[in-house]
Amino acid sequence: AGGLWIFDNEIESVMGSVEDGDIVIVRDFDGYPMGRGFINRKSKITVRMLTRDAEQDINEAFLRMRVKNAWEYRKAVMQGDDLTCCRVIFGEADFLPGLVIDRFSDVLVVESLALGIDLYKEQIVDLLKEIMAQDGVKIRGVYERSDAKVRKKEGLAPYKGCIGAEFEPVVEIVENGVHYKVDVANGQKTGFFLDQKYNRLAMQRLIKGLTRGMQETPLRVLDCFTHMGTFALNCGYAGASDVLGLDISEFAVEQARENAKLNHLEKTVHFKEANVLDELPKLAEAGEQFDVVILDPPAFTKSREATKNAIKAMSPCTTGSVVYVIFSYSGIVITRSSVWVLPAHPLSSPTQSTITAAIRLFLIFLTTISSQYPLFYCSYLTMKMYLICINSYIL
Repeated sequence: AGGLWIFDNEIESVMGSVEDGDIVIVRDFDGYPMGRGFINRKSKITVRMLTRDAEQDINEAFLRMRVKNAWEYRKAVMQGDDLTCCRVIFGEADFLPGLVIDRFSDVLVVESLALGIDLYKEQIVDLLKEIMAQDGVKIRGVYERSDAKVRKKEGLAPYKGCIGAEFEPVVEIVENGVHYKVDVANGQKTGFFLDQKYNRLAMQRLIKGLTRGMQETPLRVLDCFTHMGTFALNCGYAGASDVLGLDISEFAVEQARENAKLNHLEKTVHFKEANVLDELPKLAEAGEQFDVVILDPPAFTKSREATKNAIKAMSPCTTGSVVYVIFSYSGIVITRSSVWVLPAHPLSSPTQSTITAAIRLFLIFLTTISSQYPLFYCSYLTMKMYLICINSYIL
């Protein structure tokens, strides 16, 4: 299949005395060596491959090569401010399975999700700091955010805290010209959703074009599930005259407000702590209308019905004939009187889930995760296509 995972039901036998976390040689049914990886019999993913070379020693030189390759790739595909906040190591895609390392200016955030890589994480961090220092990058501190529930499936307890010396875990970053304060200790996952970097930039460019086209007419934006206000702030930065961001999390909304102040956008970009599904009918009843609506809901598998309900509730809040919409995670495209649910591949024929109105939908562009997140090409690639952003307008 070409993947780097070997599941428990694919293993015929384990020979010799092996402890969970050890490096093992993997052979196929004919005894042909397929490579080396670390084993964990507590996990459904029993072996995670590190190399296709069964003779390769998993030592410091090997880890240095993997880390350097990952850093050199990011340098090749990202420049300037983009490189100051990016995902430096992306697990299997960088052949360091189970490990994520994000850079936020002079801070690194580490997420370790597998037993085998957990044994090497501090050595990998030291190597990364050393390699980045050769390019003049000095790291102030390293924070571990290995508090995901999935660690329990590896027999690991959730953990968060500094690796090395204690430091202030709030850091300022710049992305697409917009400034953010990122709390790596308390924010979601590693502190900030870097995968939306270029989707936010696309939105910024779209708003700039719209404001030029509308000239003196105010451009109103509604950003649903705004979280830290990243899409909303990009709209304000691009010239939108009135932006409202909604999110159910008090912590996220407070962060968004602080970021608005940081960018001197507090007069045009506002945030409200609210359940989107409850707030949209209230906005419609009050006669509020928006030119641009952004839906960036939580993970698709957790919120399919909530997203469909949000789309239906949003319709009365959109203006006249043209509506620009961004969707991510959910795989749903809207017309104002119908909802379309996309199958696994976003360009496949959609399945209609409600009665279609006589409205035409035009696809402007379709994007996915940015180049800092390389996708390891194998038979289960579609499983990795977890972020789809569809930008369209309705006529």
